[in-house]
Amino acid sequence: MTGGRASLRLAALAAMALLAACGRVIPPGSAPPPTPVPTQPPVQAPPPPATAAQVGVARGILPAVSEADAAAALASFRESCPALLRRSDISGLTRGTDWQQPCAEATTWPAGQAAQFFATRLEPVRVGAGTAFATGYYEPEIAGVRVRQPGFDVPVYRLPPDLVRGWPDDMPVAERTGRPPLGRYDPSGKFVPYYERAEIEDGALAGQGLELAWAADPAEFFFLQVQGSGRLVAPDGTVMRIGYAGQNGREYAGIGGIMRDRGLIGTGPGQYAGSMQGILQYIREHPAEGDALMRQNKSWIFFKELTGDGPLGALGVPVRGGSSVAADPAYTPLGTPVFLTMDRPEASGLWIAQDTGGAIKGANRFDTFWGAGAQARQTAGGMSARGTAVLLLPLGTLARLTGQ
Repeated sequence: MTGGRASLRLAALAAMALLAACGRVIPPGSAPPPTPVPTQPPVQAPPPPATAAQVGVARGILPAVSEADAAAALASFRESCPALLRRSDISGLTRGTDWQQPCAEATTWPAGQAAQFFATRLEPVRVGAGTAFATGYYEPEIAGVRVRQPGFDVPVYRLPPDLVRGWPDDMPVAERTGRPPLGRYDPSGKFVPYYERAEIEDGALAGQGLELAWAADPAEFFFLQVQGSGRLVAPDGTVMRIGYAGQNGREYAGIGGIMRDRGLIGTGPGQYAGSMQGILQYIREHPAEGDALMRQNKSWIFFKELTGDGPLGALGVPVRGGSSVAADPAYTPLGTPVFLTMDRPEASGLWIAQDTGGAIKGANRFDTFWGAGAQARQTAGGMSARGTAVLLLPLGTLARLTGQ
C-alpha cells in the first residue's frame, strides 16, 4: 500500500509470518537531494540479491480461470502496461519489449473473454519450486482531521526537509557504494541518524509546521503506518486519503515477532492471537506496555495527501482490492500477472504484481491487497496462506531463458 505506494505499500500481519513480523514496510521513497557530508561507523553494503533467472525457471500449469477473476485482473494489467513497458526488470526474466505485444492486445481485448487472454497470450512460468506464501494488507480507515481539535492529538507528518542522505565522515571513499544512508545534520554539521519513533512521538518535529493532519488513536495510526497508506475520516464524514511520502531511515521491528518472542502470541492463558487484531487487543488491554512495544519499531513513515481513486503501489498505478499483490521485484517483474493456488480460497486466483514491501522478500513471496473497510481489515489482518504460484509471462520467455 503504499504513498507513491500502498508504495503503500510495510505487509503481512499474519501469524505464520509473525505478522511478517507485523511487517509491511514501504520501500524507500524519494527524499530531498543529498548534501554529502558525514559521521558514523562504516556500513557494509549487502550482497546483491539473487534473481529469478538465477533461481531457475520451469514451465508451470495455469489452472482454470473464472471470467470474473480474469476480467478484474485484465483491468489491472491494462493499468500496469505503461509502467511495465518502460520499467527495467531486475529479475532477469523479461525485457520491456517482451511485453509490447500482450499489452497492445490487452487494450482491445473483447469484453467477456478475459480468461482467454491469460490462457493464450501469456505462458505460465514457475520460479524455483513454485512454493508460495502469501499474507495480506489493506487501506486502513481511521479517525482523523486536517486541523487539530480536541480528541485528535496524534500528528501525521509531512516529509521533513532536513531528512537527507549523506555519507559518514569516517567511511572511506572506496566503501561509499550504493545509496547513502538517510539521516540529518545536527547543529554542529555532523551527519547523524534521523529521529526514531520515540523521539518523534516525544515532539522532535513539533512546531515546524510539518503536520499534514491529526489522528485520534496512536495504535490505529501505528498500523496505518505499517500499511503505508490509508484514509482519515473526520467526525463530519469527510475523508482525506494519505499515502507514503518517505521513511526516517531507522530500523524496522515487527512487533508481532517481539510479542511471540515474549510468549505473548498463542492460544494459552494470557496469550493473544497472531494477527493484527490480536496485537491491537494486547495494546488496548496493556496501554503502557503497548506503547513501549510500538516504540521498539524505530521506523517512522511520513505521508502526503493523495488524490485519485486508489492508493498507489510501487509500480505507480492504483492498487485494487482483490486484484493487486505486492511481490519481490527481484523474482517477479512488477506488472506481471500471477496465479496463486493457496490453502486459503480467497487468496487463490489471478493477481497483478503492482507493489512491493520491505517484508516481502524472496521467490514466490506475496502480499495480497484487499482494499478498504471492515471486511478488508479482517481478511488482511489474518491472512496467512501457503500454496503454489506461477507467473504469466510473454510467450517465448521460457524458451529464451532455458535455451530450448
